[in-house]
Amino acid sequence: MSHPAVKAGNTAVITGGASGIGLATAQKLSAAGMNICIADMNDDAMTEARQALPDALIVKTDVSDISQVEALKEAAFDQFGNVSILMNNAGRGGGGGSFANLDGWHKVLGTNLWGVIHGLQVFTQSIIDQGIPAAIINTGSKQGITNPPGDAAYNVSKAGIRTVTEHLAHELRNIDDCQVTAHLLVPGFTYTGLIKRFVAEQPPAAWSSEQVADELLTRLGNGDFYIICPDNDVTTEMDNLRIQWNTNDITQNRPALSRWHKDFEADFAAFMKDA
Repeated sequence: MSHPAVKAGNTAVITGGASGIGLATAQKLSAAGMNICIADMNDDAMTEARQALPDALIVKTDVSDISQVEALKEAAFDQFGNVSILMNNAGRGGGGGSFANLDGWHKVLGTNLWGVIHGLQVFTQSIIDQGIPAAIINTGSKQGITNPPGDAAYNVSKAGIRTVTEHLAHELRNIDDCQVTAHLLVPGFTYTGLIKRFVAEQPPAAWSSEQVADELLTRLGNGDFYIICPDNDVTTEMDNLRIQWNTNDITQNRPALSRWHKDFEADFAAFMKDA
């Protein structure tokens, strides 16, 4: 199946689209005959993206600045006349703990969360008003669902993306004759440019960006809202159990992040034994 927004002559706008999952998705949509508009901040990656997709419109954009997102929208509509896929995919790490690295918090929330919010505020109504099938995809993370310790700022940003995307889906569903759907992409361990800087070869556990893009487009066609990707080490069954354990922290009034609490190590292992 294919989502009706994926149509030759229609346009996809992808932030963070010059590398990794964004670029892999852009290449697959281009192969389907779509116009491609890529937004990114990395000059080297944008140069490589121009070589990979010479017909794409590439707009240097800091998504944390709403005026630049507005300029991106204007450029896409001026060049192509429509936008049927918006993929709010730009992201960064390097946040901080709950009481550390305030500058990191501002940068991570600015790009990851405010970047998505700006994309929705600027593009959504215009996409609805076109009256054509369309899809809005926001890239989240499993860290925004299971909330592992290590980078609270990143987890908060991705948890916020999950929440705003759930609300977006509900709101779109309740607009008469609306042909726009919302989707939350949640990659697994993926070998992207961020990892390539530290690891020269793709780890056996990781999926490629192309595998994530394939999963995204398949699941879009299925009409899935939650597009939670497995990888070569973590199955869908394992993801489901980890998510359930995290939710049970609340319903069973366990200590926060009990999955990583030494007193619950044996219980968690037993919970996961059949995955």
